[in-house]
Formats: sequence, structure tokens, C-alpha cells
Amino acid sequence: MFEHFDAQLLARIQFAFTVSFHIIFPAFSIGLASYLAVLEGLYLWKKDKVYLELFDFWKTIFAVAFGMGVVSGIVMSYQFGTNWSVFSDKAGPVIGPLMGYEVLTAFFLEAGFLGVMLFGRNRVGPGLHFFATLMVAFGTLISATWILSVNSWMQTPDGFAMNDVGQFVPVDWWKIVFNPSFPYRLVHMVIAAYLTTAFVVGAVGAWHLVKRTAPRRAGKMFSMAMWMAAIVAPIQIFAGDMHGLNTLEYQPVKVMAMEGHFESHPEGAPLILFGIPDQDEQRIDYAVQIPKLSSLILKHDLNAPLDGLDTVPRELQPPVAIVFWSFRVMIAIGFAMLGVGLFSLWCRWKGTLYSNGWLHRAALVMGPSGFVAVLAGWITTEVGRQPYTVYGHLLTADSISPIAAPAVAASLIAFIVVYFIVFGAGTFYILRLMGRLPRDPLPDLDDGPIRSSGITPAAQPGHHGGRHAH
Repeated sequence: MFEHFDAQLLARIQFAFTVSFHIIFPAFSIGLASYLAVLEGLYLWKKDKVYLELFDFWKTIFAVAFGMGVVSGIVMSYQFGTNWSVFSDKAGPVIGPLMGYEVLTAFFLEAGFLGVMLFGRNRVGPGLHFFATLMVAFGTLISATWILSVNSWMQTPDGFAMNDVGQFVPVDWWKIVFNPSFPYRLVHMVIAAYLTTAFVVGAVGAWHLVKRTAPRRAGKMFSMAMWMAAIVAPIQIFAGDMHGLNTLEYQPVKVMAMEGHFESHPEGAPLILFGIPDQDEQRIDYAVQIPKLSSLILKHDLNAPLDGLDTVPRELQPPVAIVFWSFRVMIAIGFAMLGVGLFSLWCRWKGTLYSNGWLHRAALVMGPSGFVAVLAGWITTEVGRQPYTVYGHLLTADSISPIAAPAVAASLIAFIVVYFIVFGAGTFYILRLMGRLPRDPLPDLDDGPIRSSGITPAAQPGHHGGRHAH
């Protein structure tokens, strides 16, 4: 059935499918772990129970998301052996220790303190419990650090040599870990995780504000999320710009695909807003563009020359259409996040943060936007690296296992079925949890029932006092 399919393409689709499911959970749990630490810290500082109530609410959601992230991540490591054994053999001396360090540091740290954070608040002191929450949050950041170091090395390899059998062997671990693109990718991804979480929290808060389920709790989480959007979204845009400049220096072909520059522009390149890439004809059809703006953004000079894909052999060009459009999806969502953040500042200034229906609707619509932006950015990064697995040194075609296409196709179909059942059920459960924010507690009734002015309580059955007694 699958004998006419290419094993390499199927293996790439399989890894893309599994990593797409996986990445949304760490992107959420990295930000949510830090949010939990902030909530518990604010509770210990201000002694306001609303922060503790929100901590308990989001803690359960974090536990489910964290579990699904771990399970989906394990599957990917097996694919290195089944589908990409040649890549594992050649690059293993470098990436193997880095991935091992993630287990020895991040996983052990999270495993040691996760149970305390989830179940130990009534068994340990508040200081120790807060420390456990901080360690879980720190562990998620360490995990992101090692994984992004591995991926960044594949994008901008450094600190290695080739041995006699064609393997990448480490020469300088500092250069391997802190390779040229690593700092930019780490900052960009961690901020993306924080924004992803902020807009999920904001959407949940907006939903409960609209439903008037628990106005105090919903308002608190909504306000915190909108502060995050207003402050961090512009920082992310700046970090993305710096990352783009780094990519231009070390992976210029990727930037050519992102910008849609099939032709070189010796006197200033236009910024192509929209268009339809035609890689066969090496052109952008129906292009909507702003003259020389791309040169200004990338080189800070309107007339700066920029090379195009006409300087790159066809077989070394990435799939331009995918990179071109995924990059624009990411950019559009980034500016939409900035717009919501600025709108929230205006509403806060006007005193309508908790009552403006348009803001609440915008927050609801933008709830899943962080996940879409993370996926779009990841597609831009990974597809833009093609046709290499280790940029400039190891081709994707030379990295695949000697495996038949039907075998890859069968496992791909199995993954699709199982993932949609298991992770679909998990995602549905998370959404159910998000919709179950407990109602705000009623005021303490120390002095009996609260009565409106001018209303006299009716006589109670069995009351024998007063002139109406029988």
C-alpha cells in the first residue's frame, strides 16, 4: 500500500507529528510552573487566600499537562533509534550527553519536588512547599535549556571535529552547549512559553468573567495575564528580531526563505507582506510588498544589499512556501498579542478591565494563540534548516535509517490513532478542569443572615414569643 511513498518523507512527517503534539505541553507547563511559583509567592507575601485558591486550581491542570508532556516526549527519543539511526550514530557523541544531562538535572529535580508541590502543602512547612514549587519551575527551565542547546547545535554546530568514521566528536563543550544561536533561541522560546501560558490563563479568566462564575478569582487571574501580555509581548518582538539577525548571520538561506527572496537585491530588498511562493519558477506571485523595508529591518540600512535564493543551488534550498507562511503566522500572532496587551492597558486605565466585553472576547479568541505561534515558529526553524539535520554538515537524506516506507507508514498511522485518542482525551479533560473554577466563597455570616434594609424577617415556625404567639 505504501511502497510508492518515500521513507525519508514519512519519517520526517512522523517526527513532525509527534513533536507537534509534544511541544505544546512543555510550552504550557514551563510557563504554568513559573505562574504557580508566582501565585504561591504572592500568597505567602500578601496572605490573600485568592492566590492560594488559584494555585490549587492551576496546580491540577499543571499535573495533567506535565504528565502528557513527559509521555509524548518519550516517544520521540525512540524515533532516533528506529527512523534516524544514522543520525544517532553520527551525531550521538555530541547530542547524546546533552540529552543525558537533561535527565540527570531537570528530570531528577522535577521528580524530587513535584510530589511535594502537588500533595505536600499540609505535610511540610509553607517555606519548604514554596521551595518545592520553585524547584519544579526551575526544573522546567533547565529542561528547556538542554533541549534548546541540542537543537541549536543542530542549527549552528560548533565545538566539534569529525573522526575517521564520519562521527561528530566533541572538542569544546562550552562551544557546543553555548553555540552561536543558543542564547537567542532559549530567550525566544522561554518567553514564548510564558506568553502561551498568559493567554491561556487570560482566556480562562475571561470565560469566567463572562459567565460570572467567580468574579474575584477570575478577575485576579485575568489581570495578571493581561499584565504579562502587555509587558512581555513587546519584549518577545524585540527578542525575535535579535534572533532573526542571528539567523541571518549563521543561516542566511533560511532567512531568504522566510522573506521570500528568490532574487538578490543589490540596492535594498523589499519586505514581502503576502504572496504565493512558486519554488519551481523561483518567484513570488501576487506579491504585496514594501520597497527596501526588509533591508532596513535586517541590515538597518534601506539600501543594504541582500542575497536571494538565486545564489543557492536548488537542491540546497528549503521548502520555501512552508517557511514563508509559517513565519508570517508567527509574526501575525505576535502582533495580535501585543494588540491585546495594549488594549488591556487602555481598559485598565479607563477602569473597565473586568467589564469590557470586547476585551474579554478578544482574550477568549486569543486563548490558543500561543500554541499556534509556537508551532509556527518551530516549523519555521526546522523546515528552514532543510535539507540538513546538522546544518551545513549532515544532509537529512544521509541521516535516515535503512528502513522501508511501509514500516514507517504503519507506525505513523498507529501514532496518529493513539495520539488523537490519548491526548485528545487529556486535552478534553484539561478543558473541563478549566471550566470548573469554584465559585467565590460567600462572606462570613458571624452575626446571622444578611438582611436588606427595611426588610423584617418573617416569623419562624414554632416561635412562641411576641403577641402573635398562640
